[in-house]
This record gives sequence, structure tokens and C-alpha cells, in this order.
Amino acid sequence: MGKNQHIIIKGTRDGLTLYLDDSCSFDYLINELDQILAQDELDTEDSLIRINIQLGNRYLHKEQEEILRELIRKKKKLVVQTIESNVILKEDAIKWKEENEVRIIARTIRSGQEVSITGDLLLVGDVNPGGTVKATGNIFILGSLQGIAHAGYNGNLQAVIMASYMNPVQLRIANLYSRSPDYETEGVYMECGYVDDSNKIMIDRLQVVAKKRPELNGFERSVLNG
Repeated sequence: MGKNQHIIIKGTRDGLTLYLDDSCSFDYLINELDQILAQDELDTEDSLIRINIQLGNRYLHKEQEEILRELIRKKKKLVVQTIESNVILKEDAIKWKEENEVRIIARTIRSGQEVSITGDLLLVGDVNPGGTVKATGNIFILGSLQGIAHAGYNGNLQAVIMASYMNPVQLRIANLYSRSPDYETEGVYMECGYVDDSNKIMIDRLQVVAKKRPELNGFERSVLNG
């Protein structure tokens, strides 16, 4: 399989990668791909061939993507594994930005109050007993956590909860929760809650959790760069 006018096919250890030219029309591309798939070389394989499609700077609507998948499915030994593009819709980009930005709030969350945000939350202040903070991402509290904190509330089990002073009524990460013990406790300083490999919420030193969640290393850059 070599180079065509608008399509390049390269073999990899995982199957085949199709590089589709993003400068021609979609219909022209489909016609050319149909001709390529009609060649006999693809019938020499005995097992399924995984296809990875690279669109470049082309965006496909759902209908176009289905046409592309259906064309490849006609070859019984071909299966589409991924379709990747360098571009996304504006609304998807806005959603991604909201989910990955850091919201900084400087206030005390008092009993009966609740703060819920999309993305990571950096709270400069305390969460008093009866107060609640929620975020789709991580929660970082530069203060005392004595209320409820719910990180990754849309299902993100990789989210963490960190507080300068950790003595919560309840910690929640995704659909998991960990409540405070029945006996009096002093609380702990600079601790972080996370979900371990056994799907339980654990609390450990921030330095330990940072090694388990290397993506937290970008948090400081996010704050500095806005």
C-alpha cells in the first residue's frame, strides 16, 4: 500500500494508519478511499486489521463519520479503531476549557452554603462544618476542611482533595465517599484524599499522592498562567 493523491496508508504494529488529505472535498476523499479498499491486497490477511484514521485539520460531522466507517466496514477484515482530528467544535473547545481551568475562590464556606464549579477548585479559605464544596476536577483548599468536599462529581475517579488542615465530615470522589470516624480526631495538616487501586478513598501526604497523580504537577502552571 503506498501513496495516492489524497490518501497515504502506512502499516504499523497495531494495524494500518490512514492519513487523509484535509484540503480536498469529503466526497472526493470517499471516492478515492473506495477505490483503494477495492484492491486485492487487503484480502491477503487472515485476521482482522485495525484501522487508525488521521484527519489532519478536517472536522467530520456525525453523518460523515458514519459514511467513512460504513465504507471501511464493507471490508469484513477491516475494523476502525480510532478517528483523530486536529480540530474540534467551538462548543467542545469551550467545554474542554471549563473542565480544565482552575477556579480560584477566596472566601469561607459557612454552614448551609455550597459552592459547585466546573474544573479544578482552589479555595483560599475554610470549609466550616455544614459547608460543602464540589468540583468536576480536583479540590485544593488553602485552609481548613471541616465540612464536605466532593471532587470529580461527574465521575472522575482520578480527582483528588487536598487541604491545609484535613478534618472533614465527609470526602467524596466521583461516586465514592469516606466519612469522618465516630470518635474525636485532631485532623491532619497538608493531607490529600485520593482513590487507590482498590477503589477506596485514602488519605496520605501530598508528596506521596503527587507521585501517584503526576498530572498534578501541571496545577501550579495552571494557576500561574490563568
